[in-house]
Amino acid sequence: MCELYASADPARYEVIRRSVRIQGVVTSLALERQIWDLLQEISAGEQISVAEFVSTLYQEVLDRQGEVKNLASLLRITCLTYLTDHTPGRH
Repeated sequence: MCELYASADPARYEVIRRSVRIQGVVTSLALERQIWDLLQEISAGEQISVAEFVSTLYQEVLDRQGEVKNLASLLRITCLTYLTDHTPGRH
């Protein structure tokens, strides 16, 4: 039943820690390799770096909602939204 998921390459969900500067402050983010790969894909589509994308997204959420409660979760949901919007037949 879960063969597709259980057989996933462990490298895909290996946690990678990277530092990103947001509003002049260096923030450390620990995300799965596949999330970083998707953020790279999204950023490339916007013709900016991952750091610029994360910083811009952070600021836009801050402007709209007044706070960013969990940046790592926001980035994971951003990637899921991207995949949903870019997968034929899903919306």
